[in-house]
Amino acid sequence: MSEFELAIWSAASGAISLVVLVCAADLLMTRSVAAAQGTAYNIVALLFVLLLSGVPRALVPELNPSALHTAQVLVGPLCSFLGNYWIRGWLGARQRDRFMDRALLGSGVAAIVLGMATLALPHSQQLPAAAIIVMVNVGLSIWMCVRARMHGDALALGIAIGSMLMLVGVGGLYGIALGVPGIGTGLQAMFASVCVLCLATIGAMLWKRNERARRMHGFEPEHSQFDPVTKLRSGAPFVRQLIKAQERRRRTRRDGAVIAVLVFQPERIVSQAGTGALNEVYLQVAHRLQRQLGAVNPVGRYWERCFIALSESIHSPAALRTMGLRVASAMRKPMHVKSADGTMVQVRVDIGVGVVHMGAREDSEVEDLLHEAEHLAEAARAMASRAAMRDPLTGETVPVEKAQFGHRRRIRAGAAIAPVTPGVRARA
Repeated sequence: MSEFELAIWSAASGAISLVVLVCAADLLMTRSVAAAQGTAYNIVALLFVLLLSGVPRALVPELNPSALHTAQVLVGPLCSFLGNYWIRGWLGARQRDRFMDRALLGSGVAAIVLGMATLALPHSQQLPAAAIIVMVNVGLSIWMCVRARMHGDALALGIAIGSMLMLVGVGGLYGIALGVPGIGTGLQAMFASVCVLCLATIGAMLWKRNERARRMHGFEPEHSQFDPVTKLRSGAPFVRQLIKAQERRRRTRRDGAVIAVLVFQPERIVSQAGTGALNEVYLQVAHRLQRQLGAVNPVGRYWERCFIALSESIHSPAALRTMGLRVASAMRKPMHVKSADGTMVQVRVDIGVGVVHMGAREDSEVEDLLHEAEHLAEAARAMASRAAMRDPLTGETVPVEKAQFGHRRRIRAGAAIAPVTPGVRARA
């Protein structure tokens, strides 16, 4: 490696280190798992660039060549495993698409297993085999990001662009490590620039994705469209967000659901622990709902004690049962809040969860879906599971665990639902 080439890759490593520092600052502000993953991902990517570019060997010639070669072989599959696993979380694959979830997780595990298996190959074939594993995984990541964008995740497009740049940068780095002839100083400068641009693009998308967490910690400016307590979108801005999501869902022909969570008797919490404790309860309700639906699905505060979420993609209508029970179970767990005198107290929130299957209400307006979900949440208060939906077969308001998923009849748009007890037919 010439001095000029060493300067190129040292500068690139320094620029990537700045991305790492920005991610670390985000981690210090939000202290979230996603921010920690983003920081670790960029650290591993920096290690990948350093090893394959040959900087360690140029700076420390006495390094063990065998150990350095083994590190070069394994660092790529390791990056693929960690990258696929974390991208799976960033794209909300578990909540959005079963195929995406399994493809990213399966390919990540396969990458690290196959990467270790390459060490059994002849010495000259180990690094080329690792390069193939990494390039295939990057290609898969691009496909999954594009798929997520088609499902309505706007930030997935940025990650896809970053992954496309990564394909070029990774190919160039493996070419340098393998000693491919014809890669001169100009090409190395281009590959170094692409690597920096790739990680900066992905880092920017992760910074944007953690925006709500920074708002909650007071590091983002407040806007009138956000609820001051929960930092969720509220009122008309949230309804507009749902309308856009509904339009995307219709274009992609994905099945979806609207979930409403109603908090009953908030005055009981105020009398027990004070107004500040009630705000903490609302904050925890918002956090638990967002965690159950995933960061990629819109969640907002419709009005004071009503929270709404839209799942833009469900695996099957039967998944509504699991979704409703999971949300209700999360909301019914005790919450620890600070009372007016500063002591921590435990409260249980009286809630109801309403689930509306959008596939059965294809022509309904968003406002109608919101009102139906709200009425179902009111009806759920009388049910043991605290989660209700319309039975696809009978049209009755039933606990979600008793809903029958067969050949459903379409429900008339605008049908009203009054709070009912389980087993009593809803008025249409």
